[in-house]
Amino acid sequence: MFSFFKKKFLSSSNPAPEALAAAPLAPVPASASAEPASLIGSALVIPIDIPDPASPPPERQKWLDKLKAGLGKTATNISGVFGGNVIDEALYEDLESALLMSDAGVAATEFVLADLRRKAAASGITHPVALKNALIATLTELLQPLQKPLVIGEHTPTVVMVAGVNGAGKTTSIGKLTKHLADSNASVLLAAADTFRAAAREQLTVWADRNTVEIVSQEGGDPAAVSFDAVTAGKARGKDVVLIDTAGRLPTQLHLMEELKKIKRVIAKADGTAPHEVLLVIDGNTGQNAVMQVKAFDDALGLTGLIVTKLDGTAKGGVLAAIARERPIPVYFIGVGEKLDELETFNAREFATALVV
Repeated sequence: MFSFFKKKFLSSSNPAPEALAAAPLAPVPASASAEPASLIGSALVIPIDIPDPASPPPERQKWLDKLKAGLGKTATNISGVFGGNVIDEALYEDLESALLMSDAGVAATEFVLADLRRKAAASGITHPVALKNALIATLTELLQPLQKPLVIGEHTPTVVMVAGVNGAGKTTSIGKLTKHLADSNASVLLAAADTFRAAAREQLTVWADRNTVEIVSQEGGDPAAVSFDAVTAGKARGKDVVLIDTAGRLPTQLHLMEELKKIKRVIAKADGTAPHEVLLVIDGNTGQNAVMQVKAFDDALGLTGLIVTKLDGTAKGGVLAAIARERPIPVYFIGVGEKLDELETFNAREFATALVV
């Protein structure tokens, strides 16, 4: 469940990565859920959950267990490197291989190894278990730029354009996000701008019915026109959020990518400040291909955030490290399954811990 907060941006109370490395044998605490919901003025915020060093509440712990299970294959490959009793070149070489196999990418892997060597030398780390905790600190530091809240309410309505390739879980993620927004008393209007795939409109209509929200849909209509109508309707009806589901696109389909650009331009005609968010849904199982998608869609549309799905049972969880190093676009949400409660806010330390432990 997401909550709305008084503060526009909440800073994380995570301990500094160096502090974690300095106390290598201490477990890295999980993150707690957010403070009670509140609303101030016209600004609503979906914030990053505030970590609680003591112990996470049951709901957040349940989520953390799912995340750790989802990243289990990745964590097994990485944590297996630290099973010995000495830190030597062979360990660093094995860690390099494990990170590359997790699709962390060359740039992120080089950064992690260099930073880990520096921490080990500065802190006098001599045992692999201590180095493992230092790795969590380094990954937390690397992933920190991706940890940012989704702001809702600075504009009325907040227009959110959602893109992604077919099969990434785009429409399902929109449905989950709609549920959480509606549960937090934000009024939502859906736009079925994937007009040429009947199943997409039907799927989004099902989500609209489940969440008791309105939907703008037109069979066989122009996607840009549907988007324009939805933004206009959202303004007229005083909606807090307009979520626009666009058709699945491969970044190599240049003519279809041009259509996405057209949708964005037409949205701006309906509201000169919109779209306020341009999100890309990516499948975490696709590894380096996901990084390529992020770069291509960002170049075309100017992405403001990501939703990473299907992180259940993946050995490629390191892909977020690659994104953080090569194209650090905020990850607003991550998903580990199909259920409504399996989409949550991204927290750098939680994710780093799940990647290693």
